[in-house]
Amino acid sequence: MALSDYLVTDDLTILLGLITASVFLLYNLYKPQSLVHPILLGRQSDVGRVRNPGESAVHRNYGTGLMGRFPLRPTREVQTLLDLVKPEYDAPRTLWSTKITNPQLRERAAAFGTGLLRAGLTRDSNVLLLLNDSIEFLITDIALASHSIPSFTLSSPSLLSPVLDNHPPTAIVIDAGFLPNVLELIYDTNELSHHVVIVVGEPDSKALEQAAEQIKLVRWSDIEEEGKRGEKLTSPTPDPNDVFTVSFYEDHNGQLQGAQLSHQNLTAGVTTLRGLLPLSNPLTALDTIVSAYPLSTSFGRAIAYTALYEGTSFATTHSTRLYRTDDAIVPPGLPDLFSTKSLPLPSPTILFAKPEHLNALTASIISEAEKSLAFSFAWRHKMAGVLDGYITNQSLWDRLVFDGARTKVLGASAGTIRGIVVSGGTLDDHALTPTRIALSIPFVHAHTHPLVTAPVFASHPLDLQTFDAPKGAKRTPDAALAHVGPPTINIEVKLVGVDDDALEKGADPVGHVHVRGPIVGRLLAVSEDAEDSVDAAGEEPWAPIGHNARVQTNGSFKVWPVEK
Repeated sequence: MALSDYLVTDDLTILLGLITASVFLLYNLYKPQSLVHPILLGRQSDVGRVRNPGESAVHRNYGTGLMGRFPLRPTREVQTLLDLVKPEYDAPRTLWSTKITNPQLRERAAAFGTGLLRAGLTRDSNVLLLLNDSIEFLITDIALASHSIPSFTLSSPSLLSPVLDNHPPTAIVIDAGFLPNVLELIYDTNELSHHVVIVVGEPDSKALEQAAEQIKLVRWSDIEEEGKRGEKLTSPTPDPNDVFTVSFYEDHNGQLQGAQLSHQNLTAGVTTLRGLLPLSNPLTALDTIVSAYPLSTSFGRAIAYTALYEGTSFATTHSTRLYRTDDAIVPPGLPDLFSTKSLPLPSPTILFAKPEHLNALTASIISEAEKSLAFSFAWRHKMAGVLDGYITNQSLWDRLVFDGARTKVLGASAGTIRGIVVSGGTLDDHALTPTRIALSIPFVHAHTHPLVTAPVFASHPLDLQTFDAPKGAKRTPDAALAHVGPPTINIEVKLVGVDDDALEKGADPVGHVHVRGPIVGRLLAVSEDAEDSVDAAGEEPWAPIGHNARVQTNGSFKVWPVEK
């Protein structure tokens, strides 16, 4: 019998076959593709071919390469801090609660700088900034840097006493509400005649009378008004390598350290921050940046100047207020993240947040989404997209489930936030996928350090991978930690104290993180025996950051603090 005698078909069989083929083709045609090619995520660091005993090879970002030059500035014209405030950009934007243009900001900084010079400050002076984040901080910072007058900042008020003892400033710029606290410390130093105190705001009358008898106290507004009169005073243009500020912080051993930052350190930091988010959606003047990092820190200041350079609106959260001038307390988490809603700002589009903000935001959105009957279906489909390397907030399941949850938690910001950068702590690896599903926007997990003006490590914003430890593997300190990506574009990293035998057998390098590059400041020398800024071979020295790290196979890093 012929084969055709055994194949009996009818119209229904043909129809079912066509439907099956159509479904198969449509599934493969509309299946979302990975947002990042796997090759790019499989080799994120460029690794040196040689290493010293007890050290790992040098790692750089793969985009920079071992032979590439580090980018030092966003454009050729930007050489100093003042150049980041582009005079040609005259569109108004909001800084905290003040709407201002770049020419106006430069004019106010020039006037305040002239007032400082007329008040007797010189290049040999140094000014301690005890200011909460505000436009007065930025104007003061720009004015001092323009005239090459170094400034001091503190990452914590607890450092005030040792700084006054070891590095007495020529002048202090302070918020009026914090003035009584500082006056007692100034009196204890017995150097009253060497201090000029410039007060932002209206000081307490009692403190004003007490201070006027022993120190020179002037109002910040009077300095600015004095500078507006007559011709503006100018100073020689600073060299990009000149140190314009020292940021004091406490290291992992509890010791006072000072990060000397040059103009080049800051312009390189701005260059790094501009490249954290996808190149397809760069920062524009339509963005609004909200940061949880004080301007008194290296990273916080670089974020602020990135906003100035891009012409975006900018503000910081309530938790950045280092110097408490009232009894107002804002709980951590979402209340702190939303504290900028009281300011006349456009809805934020880019968030620089901390792990506690992210965890609270994720938990709240998922809690609201779980109230929907379609939550389980939406979660399953979103999870399938994440496993395929694809995420979006424009899908059917977002419209049915997650959009409403985000709106209840974020309000109007739910439709505007398009990127988030998180650092300042550790994140659990198992928390990343719920975060990506809940927010469905580019997310960068970074690692920062007070000596560095930009993240040391930063993950790719569209890297949706998670790495589970092999079953039966030995428990390690980093087993549950989320990776922080490769080194950023203008820094190089090596690990010191690695196990050579384990490394030769193919194990991942594990050791203490040492860094160098244009975003790394120089430690302030506290003694004559301190290490110089250039080693015997004429190269920039490596700086330890007090953290351990593991280099994963794809070139990303897991970082955790060194145990004391």
